[in-house]
Amino acid sequence: MGSLLETKMQKQHVVCIPYPAQGHINPMLQLAKLLHFKGFHITLVNTEYNHSRLIRTRGASSVANRPSFRFETIPDGLPPGDNVDSTQDVPSLCVSVEKNCLGPFKDILARLNETGGDIPPVSCVVSDGAMFFTIDAAKELGVPIVLLWTASVCGFLGYSQYHKIVELGIAPFKDESFSTNGDLETVLNWIPGMKGIRLRDLPSFIRTTDPNELMLNYVQRLIHNLKRADAIIFNSFDTLEQDVLQSFPSDFPPLYALGPFQLLLDSSEAICNEELKSIRTSLWKEDPHCIEWLDSYEPDSVVYVNFGSITVMTNDQLIEFAWGLANSKQPFLWITRPDLVTGDSAVLPPEFLEETKDRGLITSWCDQEKVLKHPSIRGFLTHCGWNSTIQSLINGVPMICWPFFAEQQTNCWFSCTKWGVGMEIDTNVKRSEVEGQVRELMAGEKGKKMKRNAMEWRRLAREAVAAPKGSSYNNFDKVIKVLGSVKSS
Repeated sequence: MGSLLETKMQKQHVVCIPYPAQGHINPMLQLAKLLHFKGFHITLVNTEYNHSRLIRTRGASSVANRPSFRFETIPDGLPPGDNVDSTQDVPSLCVSVEKNCLGPFKDILARLNETGGDIPPVSCVVSDGAMFFTIDAAKELGVPIVLLWTASVCGFLGYSQYHKIVELGIAPFKDESFSTNGDLETVLNWIPGMKGIRLRDLPSFIRTTDPNELMLNYVQRLIHNLKRADAIIFNSFDTLEQDVLQSFPSDFPPLYALGPFQLLLDSSEAICNEELKSIRTSLWKEDPHCIEWLDSYEPDSVVYVNFGSITVMTNDQLIEFAWGLANSKQPFLWITRPDLVTGDSAVLPPEFLEETKDRGLITSWCDQEKVLKHPSIRGFLTHCGWNSTIQSLINGVPMICWPFFAEQQTNCWFSCTKWGVGMEIDTNVKRSEVEGQVRELMAGEKGKKMKRNAMEWRRLAREAVAAPKGSSYNNFDKVIKVLGSVKSS
């Protein structure tokens, strides 16, 4: 078997549609590029809101059509917000796209099929799993549909338990005391592939007393619908989540771990179309000074702090993190999004800024892939979003985990208890705990063990994408066959 690029195939047209949030758009773009390298004509569908953000952030050329890589947009159904450069409310977005996006998406498919010329007819759809309305559109068109689950496999398995948790009467909870009375510490040993997991380590939308809670019900509809797809793919790799991958019942479609996507791209981009390298999807302007600043530090000397594109915190929590970092005396690069603090802008004490001016860099956004690859980075204080977690693993970077919501709690539990690369900080963050964990991460015995484990996962990730025997390398070819199959309506 040859390299990733040698698969010969008739030109096919795949329509790729991500869920409209940064952590979903990035892996979908990576997958779209990989499919393009395989010979597919690509149409990438963003929402009008995010398309406009990309133009403001990266310029119109970033979403300009290329001969075989094109862009389309659909409305998300939400009214314009006050801040045109912030992440939209996730529950509102979930409900809106489910209700409003099927018609516009079908219109795009129909228009693409009528275009002719150099644009081949749509032959398959690759959709974010959270955009499950696309299944109906693909079935109606009679083409295969593969869903990209942009989070972890373990997070997906956690969501798939919601129906049983509700059926057993565990959730919704009877009253608000569940958050303080120990209910969340209940061990759920009946979940396959997750022996020892606690209720609080499952995706967080079950933490409600309301039977009509929007996300609790949305997730159950989502899991039910995802079973209708032709395959579900993950930006993960078999050795990392093998037990979890083997734990799904037979009513799920085939599941394939194809990642880490970034490593597949790294092995392919040297011989790919130069023009595609310029397609980037950061919704915030990146500060290029970060890498130059990191260049001035010794290897394994800097802690990187970034809570992702959605996490918000109170100003009190922000200040606890700040003084914990200051008191640790370690150099740090800290990304503080403009909308990081709930209902306000992030305001750091002048005394903190003065204390850390010679060893800290604070900026609003960065190229995280480049940062985590940088030799000066020793550890990562993170919200445990899946993109951040997998990027940490492929670069051998251990983590301090402060999960915010959704399956970040599950990623945290696996990072700390199964993969041996993380330590968790309490939700009610205190500066003393931040200081202690940063010191341990950077120089302690546990930190050194976590670093060794992270470097081993780095090795195994590279093994997974390597030709000819890598699991992700071979799973990718299996997915290509699914996308190339002929469907009947």
